[in-house]
Amino acid sequence: MTSPLFEYLLVSRLPGVGPAKFLALIEAYGSIAQFLCCDPLRSPLGEPARAQLRAYQNTGSCSEIAQSVEAELAWAEPEALTVLCLDDPDYPLMLKHIHRPPPILYVRGELSQLHRPQLAIVGSRKPSAGGLESAFAFAQFLAESGFTVTSGLALGIDGAAHRGALRANGNTVAVLGCGIDQIYPARHKRLAQELVEAGGAIVSEFPLGQPPEAYLFPRRNRIISGLSLGVLVVEAALRSGSLISAREANSQGREVFAMPGSIHSPLSRGCHKLIKEGATLVECAADMIHELRGLMALKAGELRGYEQLSLSLESSNHCASNTENPMTSPDLRVSLSEEEAKLLAVMGFDPSTIDQLLPLTELDVSQLSVLLLGLELKSRVRRTPYGYEQCGPTL
Repeated sequence: MTSPLFEYLLVSRLPGVGPAKFLALIEAYGSIAQFLCCDPLRSPLGEPARAQLRAYQNTGSCSEIAQSVEAELAWAEPEALTVLCLDDPDYPLMLKHIHRPPPILYVRGELSQLHRPQLAIVGSRKPSAGGLESAFAFAQFLAESGFTVTSGLALGIDGAAHRGALRANGNTVAVLGCGIDQIYPARHKRLAQELVEAGGAIVSEFPLGQPPEAYLFPRRNRIISGLSLGVLVVEAALRSGSLISAREANSQGREVFAMPGSIHSPLSRGCHKLIKEGATLVECAADMIHELRGLMALKAGELRGYEQLSLSLESSNHCASNTENPMTSPDLRVSLSEEEAKLLAVMGFDPSTIDQLLPLTELDVSQLSVLLLGLELKSRVRRTPYGYEQCGPTL
């Protein structure tokens, strides 16, 4: 007798069966088990899928598709890989209730993380130094506050968010746009391993061996938002995958947060667009917690892990007015000379060239260059393609 997981995996492997078609089959037949007993000629699938269905009905476990599922399950067990189907009691409820939830979830790491209160942090793969530091600092603060930080393991903002949560000895979940055995990008393999070893989890809806493809990432994004109470977009251009995550979050009834930036920066335009459309503007991580208190209290009676965190947040003094932004806290001003402090004050927070800074100071080029070099060595400014910009300490 086959298990529900086996049946789910088998049907999900039929040609042309994606999440929408899979859920339509359940609705039409009542269950996947009932569908597998139907006359293939009367199924709504194309001929390639019908042929595989006929082969399974005629030969059972000897069919090619059944053998592929058995091989996958056999590989998963020694690899400590958990495979969940939509009917599994361990399937995360937040995700189960979105439009077109993934029928299958592959999970490596701590399964309980999928049931904890999560906040997603997403953004550009090519962010500014300030964007990286903000993602890191926000993730660290949220993890210290008890949230699991969820992102997509991509370069840039995603990686900084995972690392910020790890720095806090907190929890983080990575959602992949490829098979769970195909960590992408390859340079984040070590980060993925650290994440799992620290008690986090890696998640994918795609079958083993599935390489990363551009068209898969929007599907990945709906899982990131679907697992989370809200999504923070740190930096994003107008044509950015992060805006897809924000739209998915909005359609799923999740909170959408956006971090404002310079009006001159292309990486701020996506966030500013979201704010115009109703996203909550955040200047520090405590703004997010303040907005989410009501939703946390609502979920406390429905979902595992939410009640304890909700009570913890209510009893603590997490509010925007008493929480320093990690990028501007007083300890960053130590060890600066009077001249260095004055230069930082006139620089502002947009990238500035030496030619732009000269009229704002009483310095000549050599004096200004020396001061900028000193601030670079103290990790207070960085050189970018657009000039010098302020930054916090090295992460």
